[in-house]
Amino acid sequence: MRRMKDAENPLDDHREYFFGQADRPPSAKQAQKRRLSAAMRQVIERLVTTDAPEAELRAVAERLEQYAEHLETHPRRTQLEGFAESANAGEERGFFDYSPLIGLSNPLAPPIAMREQDGRVRGDVRFGQAYEGPPGHVHGGFIAASFDEVLGYAQSLTGSPGMTGTLTVVYRAPTPLHTDLRFDAQVDRVEGRKIFAAASLFAGDVLCAEAEGIFISLGREHFRSMAVRAAGS
Repeated sequence: MRRMKDAENPLDDHREYFFGQADRPPSAKQAQKRRLSAAMRQVIERLVTTDAPEAELRAVAERLEQYAEHLETHPRRTQLEGFAESANAGEERGFFDYSPLIGLSNPLAPPIAMREQDGRVRGDVRFGQAYEGPPGHVHGGFIAASFDEVLGYAQSLTGSPGMTGTLTVVYRAPTPLHTDLRFDAQVDRVEGRKIFAAASLFAGDVLCAEAEGIFISLGREHFRSMAVRAAGS
């Protein structure tokens, strides 16, 4: 396969950005994006349970609508900036600021804080009210998505970026909201292009859920092609 020219390959052009950014303090602009995202998380968290008066809600909604329209006046970034999913990076030091699960610049993210310890992955998170399923507990869909991310991070330690082939989740006990939770994950084995990984979710000493995932290694050229298409869209 013909290797893409650097100008066509965002993963090569911005490798230092993707994999070095995580080791440096955020730029002033990134810091403000993270600050705004954190404030938006607080708004989301409190909005779902607030009993604020109708007039106040109307006034705030109007201001937010105005700001949303104002944001449309700014140009949008056209270059790929990091990865939205750790499974695709192929390196645990990838830059994931916009991830919907771990991104500090994405207000949808809880966010999950992940790190590698002796070849295993630990993820720490607190799910707020916006993630409620059963009363007082986390929606199972968010737990499954979180397992997908944590397992993806674990399999990235193999150096062979892959995508989820199958994900099996077993729910052992309801997972509480507003509680420090811990994900533990590791790669069990690699068979050809298949990477087998497993993880557990705990609230203190209580096992809340377990998951197994099979990731299919696709090779860096596949993700380069995806990045090029995303940058051109």
